Amino acid sequence: MSGIWLIARRDFSAFVNTWWGCVILSLTLLIDGLLFQVKGMSATPRYSAEVLSDFFLLTGGVVLIAGVFTTMRLFAEERQTGTMVLLESSPLSETQAVLGKYLSGLMFLTVLLVLTTYMPAMIFVNGKVSPEQIAVGYFGTFLMGAAGIAIGTWASAISRNQLLSLVIAAVITVFFVVSWMLSRVLDPPFKDLIAYVAFFDKQLAPFEEGRINTEGVVFFVSVSFAFLLLATRSLVARRWE
Repeated sequence: MSGIWLIARRDFSAFVNTWWGCVILSLTLLIDGLLFQVKGMSATPRYSAEVLSDFFLLTGGVVLIAGVFTTMRLFAEERQTGTMVLLESSPLSETQAVLGKYLSGLMFLTVLLVLTTYMPAMIFVNGKVSPEQIAVGYFGTFLMGAAGIAIGTWASAISRNQLLSLVIAAVITVFFVVSWMLSRVLDPPFKDLIAYVAFFDKQLAPFEEGRINTEGVVFFVSVSFAFLLLATRSLVARRWE
């Protein structure tokens, strides 16, 4: 466990102490704030629950985008800078390396979500929502963001440079986002299968409404586990090349 935490702390510190990390964090918060101001805090009277739902919808999308740019450096940067050999020759296993990198991404995700809490708090100025609704919404957004970071971790583990990692992670993430649109032009049983993996339309929607969806929890955790397992297997395969 100490090895996992060591990698996570090193990567997180290296990321937030660079201009790249600060730019991603700043732009993410700026875009999220602007979108919430335009769509969520419009002059048209709306129910507070609708405003809160829009906030988590917008924040979820921004979080996924930030996750793609955050995770592209996890392993791909190590290869570009030539430090990957140090990681491979360390006493840490591939599983520990993947979990450490993944944990650093979750730490960044946590910081990002914490910094957005002022936006749902603004709803209390002219409306009313329960703290439980906000907590459930953040829980669902965190789970979806964690799945996105797992996808990016795998993409970085199989890529030789950061640009390739960015493209792979973006393509897969976009698939999970727009799969509900694809399901409309397909026939059963593929229609139901593709619709099920839709991040927003299927899995996150109940959390936006303040309902903990057990099916959504299992789905996001399963996606995270699957891509972390793929990342671990990819590192093992590369070591024996």
